[in-house]
Amino acid sequence: MAKLELKGVRKSYGAAEIIKGIDLAVEDGEFCVFVGPSGCGKSTLLRMIAGLEDITGGTLEIGGKRMNDIAPARRGVAMVFQSYALYPHLTVRENIAFGLKVRKTPTAEIDRLVEEAVATLQLDTLTERYPRELSGGQRQRVAIGRAIVGQPETFLFDEPLSNLDAELRVHMRTQISELHARLKRTMIYVTHDQVEAMTLADKIVLLRDGKIEQVGSPEDLYERPANLFAAQFIGAPKMNIFELTPAFETLRAASGLPPETRYCGIRPDSFEITSENQGAIAAKVRLTEYLGNARLVHADVEGHGPIILEQPAGRELAAGATIHLAAAPAHCHAFDEAGHRLATAR
Repeated sequence: MAKLELKGVRKSYGAAEIIKGIDLAVEDGEFCVFVGPSGCGKSTLLRMIAGLEDITGGTLEIGGKRMNDIAPARRGVAMVFQSYALYPHLTVRENIAFGLKVRKTPTAEIDRLVEEAVATLQLDTLTERYPRELSGGQRQRVAIGRAIVGQPETFLFDEPLSNLDAELRVHMRTQISELHARLKRTMIYVTHDQVEAMTLADKIVLLRDGKIEQVGSPEDLYERPANLFAAQFIGAPKMNIFELTPAFETLRAASGLPPETRYCGIRPDSFEITSENQGAIAAKVRLTEYLGNARLVHADVEGHGPIILEQPAGRELAAGATIHLAAAPAHCHAFDEAGHRLATAR
C-alpha cells in the first residue's frame, strides 16, 4: 500500500520559506496532480517527496512509515523528470535496464521486467535504437520505462511533457492516463498546464506561494472554486469576475446572489446574448476570434473593463457593436469581500 501523507510540511532556504505548511493525503492508487503558477513550490514539494530536497519541518509518510530521513532509493518511489536524462551511448533496452544492473538484479529478472515495460509502453520495435534515433515522445516513454522496471509503489512526474509539441503532448497525456489505469499505482504529477491537470487527475492540488489554495476533483475546482484565485486559474479562458459596485446592482438582482456577495464570477461559456431589457450587462465588442467550433468575443464593459465570452461559431459580431448579456443564476459564482466562495442555491 502506498498512501502518502504530508503533515505540516515546510521547506526553507535560509530565511526564505518556500513551502509554508502543507497538509495533504494522497490515497493508494490515486492520480494526484500538483498545479499552479511558476514559483508556487510544486516542483520543490515533489522533490521533497522523492528525497531530493530535505524537509525543513513537518512529516512525510509513505505507507504509514515516516520518510523524512530515509534515502531516496529506499522510499519506494520513482521519478520521471522534464529532461529525459537518457544515456546516449546505450540502446533503449540498455537504458531501461541500467538501474536494475546497478542494483545487481539477476539477468533473467532484468530481461522479464524490461520486456514487460517495453510491451506496456509500446517500445517493442525500438529496443535496439539509441536515444538520438528517437522522437521526443519515444524518449520520454523510455524514461518512464526506466521508472517502471523498478516496480515502485509511487511514481513522481515533474512536468514530463513540457519539451514536447502540442500534438505529441496530447498523445503522451493519453498514454500516461492509460498507464495509470493498467498499473494501478499511486502517481503524483507536477504541471503548470491546467489542461493536463484537468484531464489526468483524480485529485488536483492547486498551489500558490507555497500554500494549498484548493484540493479536489477536476469537477470540484471547475464548478465550485474555493476562492477568486482558483476561479480564475482553472478554466481557459479564465472566469470573468465582476465587483458588485452600485453600477452592477442589476447583475446582483438578476443572479440572485447572497447579500454579502462582493464579487460575481461568470465563465465565458455561461453568457447569453439577449435583448436590452433582459440583459444585466451591456458590453461593446472589441474583436472576435474564430476557433472552429466556437468564437471568443472580447468586449469592454463600462465601469469594469475587458471580458471574454464564448459563442457558437456561426454567430458573427461586428467590432464596435453593443451587446447585452445575461447568465443563469446557476452559472453565477458568489465570493465575499475576502474572495472566498459563498454558498448559493446552485
